[in-house]
Order: sequence, then structure tokens, then C-alpha cells
Amino acid sequence: MAPATLPVAVIGAGPIGLATAAELVRRDQEVIVLEQGETAAAAVRQWGHVRLFSPWSELTSPAAVALLEGTGWVHPDPAAYPTGAEWVHDYLDPLASLLGERVLTGRQVTGVARAERDLLVDSGRADQPFVLHVQKSDGSTQRVQARAVVDCSGTWGSPNPLGAEGYPAAGESAAADRILYGMPDAEDNAQARFAGAATAVVGSGASALTALIALTSAPLHTPDSRVVWVVRRGAVGNAFGGGELDELPARGALGTRVRAAVDAGLIEVVTGFRVAAVQEQEAGLALVSTDGQRVEGLEQVVAATGFRPDLSFLSEIRLDLDNRLQAPTLLAPGIDPNLHSCGSVEPHGFDVLAQPEGDLYLAGMKSYGRAPSFLAMTGYEQVRSIAAALAGDLDAARAIELTLPDTGVCGGAGLFDEDTSAGGCCGTTAGPQELTLTVPAR
Repeated sequence: MAPATLPVAVIGAGPIGLATAAELVRRDQEVIVLEQGETAAAAVRQWGHVRLFSPWSELTSPAAVALLEGTGWVHPDPAAYPTGAEWVHDYLDPLASLLGERVLTGRQVTGVARAERDLLVDSGRADQPFVLHVQKSDGSTQRVQARAVVDCSGTWGSPNPLGAEGYPAAGESAAADRILYGMPDAEDNAQARFAGAATAVVGSGASALTALIALTSAPLHTPDSRVVWVVRRGAVGNAFGGGELDELPARGALGTRVRAAVDAGLIEVVTGFRVAAVQEQEAGLALVSTDGQRVEGLEQVVAATGFRPDLSFLSEIRLDLDNRLQAPTLLAPGIDPNLHSCGSVEPHGFDVLAQPEGDLYLAGMKSYGRAPSFLAMTGYEQVRSIAAALAGDLDAARAIELTLPDTGVCGGAGLFDEDTSAGGCCGTTAGPQELTLTVPAR
């Protein structure tokens, strides 16, 4: 076994990675957090303009709160809905500061292995510590030993392409300067890019709905704007979400607002469209479907086609992942987007997330693989259980209690029969929190 004096290595200093560290610190376990960005919560900062659809009461880890309150930190209003930037400023930055030197930024993990063993070797494998191969922001490299690894690196850095088969569509790379894999930020450079433009939003999950709301609201929407919603399925159907039936009201309001924008004529809806190519024309871009349909005259495209995990740096360790979702095999049936909404996920902990390598876990959004609708509160319970197991408290590790808010669109097979956007808690672009739609003059 790896020496007990070695730390637990957590990959990623996002909300779930920092929560993992907080849980381990509370249990007097040594931990280091390796973050490839130059600051903690680097990915959240990239969508800081987006207002989350989970309230503050569901966005803080109990272990982190206990540590922070000891410093005089005051919990934000539990009923309020922060933006990503507010989540960082009011919670994640203070937590990272409290964890101090345990959080190492500018450290990209490029490989994880057992010491002196590649994927093939059985002999003595379980007795060896983990070795993490790390590239620092100054270009130097280092090897970091750990007794256990919790991968909380998320999926934000690996967006799905526009192409319907999971590969970039023909011409997609060449048009990259006019394709946004994210959500327009009205306060940044998006106003110059999207205001008054002809924009297609491809996808049907929370990220797509968020982008559509931004593009049909001031300041991005002007009388010259054209917004096209491109959906793979044959009809929009429950892509509008559960509305008033959703137990997260702000999440339900996403679809309600987009439906109103469609009814008001602010959004053109194109269904049954699976992208095969992105073509450049004199008049802009054209999207071409696998069956020859065309959406022409576009200036910008927002790809809200979901995310996938980066498994490249785990190629020398032994994983047991579902061959479709790329999620832990025991978790996959409960999060399969063909069968479930996030409200139907069963509570789960360390034993569901553990990998055959031993003392290696996928947690947070990374644990969901290609499945959407991850919620922060799911991740907090995951890492509470994992930390308890690593501390040897198996009774606490197995005592899983978590009730997730229902989406209001529970159903059987085919609930998500096309791409769905990840985004966990993401809701609307920052601004007033009222749920009514203001239709701009055209």
C-alpha cells in the first residue's frame, strides 16, 4: 500500500475539488489540489456572467462552510441565486485562500500512474503509490506522489463539437473564430460579436436555453438580430423543460422564457437537423445537415452541444467506465440521459465511484462522463463519502442521503434522444432575476 504519509491528490480546484479538500482537511487528512489554471475555480470564471439556477443553499459544501465560518465568513443569502462570478468571489475564493498552500495553481496533470508501473504490469501494483505527472505553467515538469487520487477536473475544457457523430463537422475547425463553445457574455466582448447578428444556437440543454435567452434580450438583441435554434430531435418537445413542475424554479424558468421568445417570433426553430458541415459563403456561414438541409446567412454559431470527459491523462491506470457515457459503470445506469432526468438519480458515494485501480475516484462533473444535468449538491455528497472512505470511516462513507430536485420532465426511454448541454447549475445570464420575458422592440 502507498505510505500513509503521502497526501491525497485532488485534480482540479473547482467547486467539487475544493470541497474534496475541505472534507479531507476536516478529517485531518493530508491533501494537495492540482489546478491547471492560474487561479482556483478557473473554469467557473470563464462563465462568471451566467446566473446559476441553484440557490446558495445548494452551492456550498457543508464541510467548507464549517471551515469558513471559523474564520468569520458569513454565508450568502441561502435563497439567492448567484452568478458564477459571485460564486467565485463570495465562496470559492475564500475557500481556496483558507486551504492555502494545499492548492497549487498552474499545475496541469498530464498523466496518472502507479509508481514504476504502466497499465500492463500487475506485479506489486497495489503496493505502489500513485505518481502524477505535472506540467507547471513555467514549462517545467514534476512527479507528484500520492496515496490516493480524486479526479475532479470536470468537463468544461472538452466541449462536444457540432458534428452529429461526435467528431467536428467538415469546415468546423476552419470557422472556429465564429463558433462559440459556451455562452455569450453581454458584459464582455459578446456585444460587438452578437448584437444585431444572425446567430444559430445548436443544442437543446440548459446551456442552449441560456444562450437563447441572452441572444433574445437586451443588449444583444436588436431590431436587426436573427436567432436560429437548431435542434437534432424531430420536435422541440420537452427541451423546454419542466416549467412550473421543476423543483428548481429558476431552472424551470429557462424553458418558459425560451418558449415565450419562440411564440413572440424572436427565435426561428429548426428541428431534425444533424450537422454535417459548416460552409463559408459570401453572405456568412451555412450549416448543412446530414440529409442536406441548410441554415444559411449566419454570422455566428453557438455550440451548446454538451461536454465530454478528458480521459487522456488516465490512460495508464485501470478504469471501469460505461462504454457509452464514459462514466463509472455502476453510476451510468442511473444517469443515462436516454432514461433519466437529474431528479431521478439515486444517491451514490465512494463505492459507486471507485475505480479498479484502488483509491482512485472520479467525482463531480467528471463522474457523469457525457451525461448532462449534474448538480453541485451531488458532487458535494460524492466527495463527503469519498473523504470518509479515505479516512477509514466506512460507516460514514456508506451513509448516503441526498434528495435531488426533480426537473419536471421525468419519463422513459428517449427523454434525451440527442445532444444535451452539460452545465449543472447554469441558468440565465446575469441580470434581473424576474422570470418574465421582456420582448425588445423589433
